[in-house]
Amino acid sequence: MTIDQQVHQVGIPRPRPLRSIVYMFVSFIFRLLQFILIIVGLAVGIGTAVVWIGFPILMATTNFIRWSGDRERGWARKMLETPLEPVERLPVEGLSLVKRWLTRLTDPTTWRDLAYLMVAFPLACVEFPIAIASIVLLPMAIWVTPWIGWLHGNLAYSLLGPNRTRKLEQKAEHLQASRARGVDAAEAERRRIERDLHDGAQQRLVAVAMSLGRAKSKFDQDPDAVRELIDEAHLDAKLAVSELRDLARGIYPAVLGDRGLDAALSAQAAKSPIHVDVEVTVEPRPPAAVETTAYFIVGETLTNIAKHSGATEAGVKVWRTDSMVIVEITDNGHGGAEVRPGGGLAGLADRAATIDGVITVVSPPGGPTVIRADLPCQW
Repeated sequence: MTIDQQVHQVGIPRPRPLRSIVYMFVSFIFRLLQFILIIVGLAVGIGTAVVWIGFPILMATTNFIRWSGDRERGWARKMLETPLEPVERLPVEGLSLVKRWLTRLTDPTTWRDLAYLMVAFPLACVEFPIAIASIVLLPMAIWVTPWIGWLHGNLAYSLLGPNRTRKLEQKAEHLQASRARGVDAAEAERRRIERDLHDGAQQRLVAVAMSLGRAKSKFDQDPDAVRELIDEAHLDAKLAVSELRDLARGIYPAVLGDRGLDAALSAQAAKSPIHVDVEVTVEPRPPAAVETTAYFIVGETLTNIAKHSGATEAGVKVWRTDSMVIVEITDNGHGGAEVRPGGGLAGLADRAATIDGVITVVSPPGGPTVIRADLPCQW
């Protein structure tokens, strides 16, 4: 998964306070030099173009703009944690010096670099005193500066990130990958159902048939044995019905379809061996596919918490925005959970991917663990 696909899934993260302060403080010096060199280079180059000397100046200024744009991408990626990859520029290999410059001039990324550098200097003039104030004022350093860094990171991503065509290509790649994971998850579910049928209800029904066959053969000779065999067959039949009911509930629980997500998750929490608080606010009711995905994510997560986390209590919170249903499960266990290939959390991520959802896990050693699922209500 590329960095830009991660942006498509979870958005641009909020940077750390110290890095935001350093970024704002140091950037002012570079932005001042960049602004002066670019303005002077463009002014002198355009002004002296009539005597040809301006063209080398403009070429050097163009190269400096592109070089500065690349440095800004790396700087924002390192300090603001903005997921910026190197952009794809128009190829210039094998071209003459003039054609190489003209190609760079017609490259949209060059003009986006210039737009960012021109906007970044006025912003740096505002951010620099904020960075100085944040060194003295702790509340500003903790709460204000990271949000300013986040806003700057979004601006940098919009201007220095991939162009619209590349974004659409990455979105298509992401959707293709999520659909493939969805197919794999559906195939794994089909195999699970087939295995449960073969090892459970099918074996019970075979036992019923065998008991009834033995009872039929002894119907006239030994009525007491026949009665015992019928009782045995009756018991196996009830167990088979119970297993089929559990299997059907595992495919789509009736309470979810009849009463919605709140009642279904409350029923899950009641069966958990640890105390679970449930809070659900999802009006208007989301599509059935979203409800089902949220239900099974919560169920599998609560099972994992009870088995592996060492937690004594957990909380389930589900709420809806205009376009998303967010599921957040927390516990007070020992932490250390992470998404591993083939693990339980990877299975949750695959299940969420069937509807283009995303799973985020925050589980530092010592806890607490927070598992969040962002499930879109529109496709």
